[in-house]
Amino acid sequence: MTIDNFNFDGKKAIVRVDFNVPLDENGHITDDTRIRGALPTLKKILKDGGSLIIMSHMGKPKGKVNPKMSLAQIKDAVAKALGTEVEFAADAADATAAAEALKPGQVLLLENLRFHPEEEGKPVGIDKEDPAYDAAKKEMKERQKEFAKKLASYADVYVNDAFGTAHRRHASTAVVADYFDDDHKMLGYLMEKEVKAVDNILSDIKRPFTAIMGGSKVSTKIGIIENLMDKVDNLILCGGMTYTFAKAKGGNVGNSICENDKLDLALDIIRKAQEKGVNLVLGTDCVAADAFSNDANTMVCSVMEIPDGWEGLDAGPETRKLFADTIKGSKTILWNGPAGVFEFDNFTAGSRAIADAVVEATKEGAFSLVGGGDSVACVNKFGVADEVSYVSTGGGALLEAIEGKVLPGVAAINGK
Repeated sequence: MTIDNFNFDGKKAIVRVDFNVPLDENGHITDDTRIRGALPTLKKILKDGGSLIIMSHMGKPKGKVNPKMSLAQIKDAVAKALGTEVEFAADAADATAAAEALKPGQVLLLENLRFHPEEEGKPVGIDKEDPAYDAAKKEMKERQKEFAKKLASYADVYVNDAFGTAHRRHASTAVVADYFDDDHKMLGYLMEKEVKAVDNILSDIKRPFTAIMGGSKVSTKIGIIENLMDKVDNLILCGGMTYTFAKAKGGNVGNSICENDKLDLALDIIRKAQEKGVNLVLGTDCVAADAFSNDANTMVCSVMEIPDGWEGLDAGPETRKLFADTIKGSKTILWNGPAGVFEFDNFTAGSRAIADAVVEATKEGAFSLVGGGDSVACVNKFGVADEVSYVSTGGGALLEAIEGKVLPGVAAINGK
């Protein structure tokens, strides 16, 4: 069943969204991309004459109630975005009465799902090495099923529109789907678009294909890097990873972030790229600072010769040109991760150069997919989100999909 083909008139729909939005110290939303992304699905249900139950997580409360991660903080913002009043259920597992009272056109927002350990389905307070762990895990899986069954009982229809959590087999993202037949569970518009965007990257590659991987650690990206080696023509590795590669090649990286236990892995990636004929593009110079601060003193230097006491915080001018030239010649582009500490205004030039090059290539006909929280924040900060082909709301889910892994949140709906 597709959302376009379903008439929600008189139906109660429970929709898993990804409203894990960033908040400032006063609980105000600093980036509402994820809320805006879910609006087409939510508004379709209301327009049809259905009633709406919205569920999401926020942060990592680890199965405990934490007011700083309460969805009550975003209720008014959701109401404003939908243009209608939103009721709030202070406990996702105790919302039967509130759900039953919903009339067509009305909206109920459930409290943070992850306040319940059953959402993630992991035993709490017991180490994996403990002999009792397996029994605890089995018990938690049963509790997860009961939690999912409770969520399902609130509604007639289940819609998953949370691509950002589609790679997790959580109660609300996958298990809940077991309690609806095929005609009453479906992907939302955002999920459909995300799945199609990944499919565009993987099955309809126009060459040259360039992937830009940023981030602080090689170790967190190794799976995607190895998978991309078989697909891309150019692989740009930037951000904090730069300094692990520089040190692996014998450079002095000063106080820069560096995974000293991954130097051999970095060399292995370089070797594999050569073997597979992939153009591996690494930074040659950087903007180094004498402190991790926007107001630090800076200098441009080779990534191989960063003085002690200094750390690389952004790509240097040579590197920016190198990256931009590679990107501008591409027909398919995947961007995940910034080139520097873009949160500091004085260290945005590298990420800005990538963004500008991606926009230019897109104007020349390239398909560009930007994904991952920091990359999305980049294109939003620079005001170019509308000038790339697609901005994905998923970080981990996007990368796992591109790695070729089955996403439980998608499989629970369409079986693949």
